[in-house]
Amino acid sequence: MDTVDDIATKQEEFEQDGRAPVVAIDNVYKSFGNLKVLNGISLSVARGETLAVLGRSGTGKSVLLRLIIGLNQPDSGSIRIGGQDITGLPMDQLGLIRKKMGFLFQHAALYDSLSVAENVAFPLRHHRREMSGSERDDRVRKLLAEVGLENDIEKMPSDISGGMQKRVGLARALALAPEILLLDEPTAGLDPISSGEIDELILKLQREHQMASIVVTHDMFSAKTIASRLALLDQGSVVIEGTFEDLRQSDIGFVKEFLMHS
Repeated sequence: MDTVDDIATKQEEFEQDGRAPVVAIDNVYKSFGNLKVLNGISLSVARGETLAVLGRSGTGKSVLLRLIIGLNQPDSGSIRIGGQDITGLPMDQLGLIRKKMGFLFQHAALYDSLSVAENVAFPLRHHRREMSGSERDDRVRKLLAEVGLENDIEKMPSDISGGMQKRVGLARALALAPEILLLDEPTAGLDPISSGEIDELILKLQREHQMASIVVTHDMFSAKTIASRLALLDQGSVVIEGTFEDLRQSDIGFVKEFLMHS
């Protein structure tokens, strides 16, 4: 079994290669009891690319994100992050790979008892212990400036809007300079103006950081705005994958119905 040093070496070799997808999901199955959630999913995302995963509620979109970050294990198939299969990895090795990922939760999931700045600093305190207090503060200020909240550092989550909370969540997701950004319903619960602002912010961050991004969303307008490719799931399988225009021109009945009601 690979050691932590082996994992780090493989990551370095992968980064130097630059050809393989940053995230590669191959023939993944997942069930919970008798409920089949994912039925042979295969998807990949390259550096600098955003893949939007669409589908009705209960089609396994959020489960897919949980598998990618190792919170659940697939029943079969493989998930490779930076060239390393994470299936069944011990927690210390999985933790090393998780540092390469940033995650924006559906409801931002900020700590109510911590200020905006303290929320963003949280992953730095836990995973960048070598940073001095001033270095950490500088990093937090820079991240909050990137998402347009440089004047809201000392506010509490209860004092800011839902859209601003999503911005704080994005800043926190970027704290460890991830190579992979996972976004779970980034515009859920927001008004159209705030949703548009979040979409523009995601596009800006993607241009600047060139991460591999996967966004799970019900918001078709958001998906076609921020994603270079879209994958539509139904009953745990990929019905179609391609550009928004590919979906729009599809003759598949489910695709037509989904677009009509989106």
